[in-house]
Amino acid sequence: MNWYLKVLQQYADFNGRARRTEFWMFVLFNMIFSIIANVLDYMFGTVYIFAGIYGLAMLIPGLAVSVRRLHDVGKSGWMILVSLIPVIGFIWLLVLYVTEGTPGENQYGPNPKEEL
Repeated sequence: MNWYLKVLQQYADFNGRARRTEFWMFVLFNMIFSIIANVLDYMFGTVYIFAGIYGLAMLIPGLAVSVRRLHDVGKSGWMILVSLIPVIGFIWLLVLYVTEGTPGENQYGPNPKEEL
């Protein structure tokens, strides 16, 4: 949960690097909270009110942590646009997201593993 909160604290910070742990913990908790929002919509009979509000609130932090994750593997944040290519774009981004970050400092900043 601390990783999720760390991403929220860096709400619109597109600079720097994000470790795999930070990215994937955010994805995990984001999925859990999205499911909870959908369950609330179902329980109250609303049409994507809770899920829509939650999704909009998490749009910027999700993009920011994705860009920082790409920075960690030495890629530009604009590489996220490769997801617009059907199927292959998603697979390529998934590969980048699971790849270990560049050791040492790169053009986007110091290695986040060494900052601990």
